Amino acid sequence: MFGTTLLLAIRSIRRHLLRSFLTTLGIVIGVGAVVTMVTLGKATTAAVQQSISSLGTNILQVRPGQGFGRGGGGPRPPDFKPKDVDAIADQIAGVTAVAPQAQTSATAIYEGANWSTTVTGTTTAYFTVQPWPLASGRLWTPAEEAAGKAVCIIGNTVRQNLFRTTDAVGKRFRIGAISCDVIGVLTTRGQGGFGDQDDVVLMPIKAVQRRFTGSRDIRLMLVGVDQAYQTSTVQSSLTDLLRERRNITGAKDDDFNIFDTKQISDTLTSTTTMLTRIVAAVAAISLVVGGIGIMNIMLVSVTERTREIGIRLAIGAVAREVLMQFLVEAVVLSCLGGIVGLVLAQAIIAALVPVMQVPWTFDLQINVIAFAISAVIGVVFGYFPARRAAALNPIDALRHE
Repeated sequence: MFGTTLLLAIRSIRRHLLRSFLTTLGIVIGVGAVVTMVTLGKATTAAVQQSISSLGTNILQVRPGQGFGRGGGGPRPPDFKPKDVDAIADQIAGVTAVAPQAQTSATAIYEGANWSTTVTGTTTAYFTVQPWPLASGRLWTPAEEAAGKAVCIIGNTVRQNLFRTTDAVGKRFRIGAISCDVIGVLTTRGQGGFGDQDDVVLMPIKAVQRRFTGSRDIRLMLVGVDQAYQTSTVQSSLTDLLRERRNITGAKDDDFNIFDTKQISDTLTSTTTMLTRIVAAVAAISLVVGGIGIMNIMLVSVTERTREIGIRLAIGAVAREVLMQFLVEAVVLSCLGGIVGLVLAQAIIAALVPVMQVPWTFDLQINVIAFAISAVIGVVFGYFPARRAAALNPIDALRHE
């Protein structure tokens, strides 16, 4: 019986093909929008997590000042000193390494090619706190670091713009007013939430302080935290130590700020997840609209086929068979709309992923859920017209013109 009913439903849909397509259009748009929004939202979340993780996990970033949205006017807080770096490394449990940084911008020149980039002075502890393997070459030695020798490790963007396809290791180029020997090239990280991560030149911090900034002050410290310790515990100890060293007492506000990269990642992830749910909920309204469209067309179909229903009832069909016929027809319409919507969503996702530069993943769960919802909508919104058809009086239905 069910096979016959399904065949009758398909024949009825094919009889009015254009009307059937327009009926399912709401379901197509609804399913396509929900699947697209949720998939792209998860891809964006994954991209954000990947971008934050490229900065390193279990890292505390320490800067002078009160952070974004606080502070304002007044004197500029003092920078950190080299002794602050030593104190943090020696006195706080759970700290694996502390990497001070001094940054400036400069133009790099090599054989007529020039490129404006960021010069970062740091120590070899930087590669412990924030693992960043070398594609080729080596790190500077402790002797080169202590002497502040002009040796450089460059990012891939700098390598491409200055040295093109040639091997950069062993070459000498001009950065600002000094000549620098390339001893290493970093592996590619690509674009991140903070711009092109490969557009960087790393040098021993003393070289940058002496030849660029002219000061031993430190504007940023990266503090690596042991996996066995909670970053919040280390952050609390770090705050107490810096307040003591900077003579901040009582209820005075800190004149420094500490950012936990894990907290930033969690915050951004929760934000993108919430926005994805909101957009998906708005897109799901199209499914309800599509369901109303199916109910409307099925009511019209019942009116058009009243005489047919009367003949079926007169020759022995029972009410539940008529109800089943129209209910199956509504579900088939809805499921066809769901299938087309899924195909449309995958096409849109495939087109948008390269533009948005996010990783593409096929989310089986959301696809199954969206299709199941489309089938449920067919049952819910198709039941009333089917019930109305089953409740017709055979005599009245046969008299219908």
